[in-house]
Amino acid sequence: MRFSQVDVFSSEPLRGNPVAVVHDADGVTDEQMAAFARWTNLSETTFLLTPTDPAADYRLRIFTPGDELPFAGHPTLGSAHAWLEAGGAPAARDRVVQECGAGLVTIRREDGLAFQAPPLMRSGAVSDEDLDAIAVALRLDRADLVDTAWIDNGPGWVGVLLRDADTVLGLRPDWAAFGDLKIGVVGRYAAGGPADVEVRAFCPQYGVPEDPVTGSLNAGLGQWLAGSTLPAAYVASQGTALQRAGRVQVSLVGGAVWVGGATRTTVAGSVDL
Repeated sequence: MRFSQVDVFSSEPLRGNPVAVVHDADGVTDEQMAAFARWTNLSETTFLLTPTDPAADYRLRIFTPGDELPFAGHPTLGSAHAWLEAGGAPAARDRVVQECGAGLVTIRREDGLAFQAPPLMRSGAVSDEDLDAIAVALRLDRADLVDTAWIDNGPGWVGVLLRDADTVLGLRPDWAAFGDLKIGVVGRYAAGGPADVEVRAFCPQYGVPEDPVTGSLNAGLGQWLAGSTLPAAYVASQGTALQRAGRVQVSLVGGAVWVGGATRTTVAGSVDL
């Protein structure tokens, strides 16, 4: 089968988040998909399939080294890039429609690729018990958590707003204290910084303690904060702590949040499963 490895969310080579993409994967079993995802050991590996919904251009399954996800952001953009590059012809010229475990996801093709954030599966206030656990996992005091909310669009994210970008970059999490928590943190840069905010994504349960650049988390953060705490359009930096240079463009347009960034094929070839 055709294989692509796409770097997502950075205009600089090898500074984004790679996703492994297997094309024409209808004959691949669940066990083979999971085994290949463990073998690549990337944060996500995806499989392009024939859609079952007539409104979709293709169907996507998304695996971490430890589990299958109903939705993830950088695999969505990277897989759309790989599908189009391989000659995929969407029904509509200006967009691609992806079918995945979270339903249908629209990917806009104008000025690069951007996906429309899917509805949150869980939102709202975080319990005192979870706040205590989050503070311990991040090695912070409860008072350091400026604001929190559930922003789960599939992977299980809880969002944490911190005082500033320096606080975000200074975090040294206690991985053993995470339990089932998947924590996304965000803090603003002062004017003149490299971006508007710095974001980090902590998800040790998926076999990836810190994800380099995360579309699903940035989508949830945008649905929570864009147009209120943050501007309606902003740029998030992510991956700085991992020597990456991720840049995620988040915009609130007509009530919908769009998440976009650069995509570039780094590896192309074939794979025999």
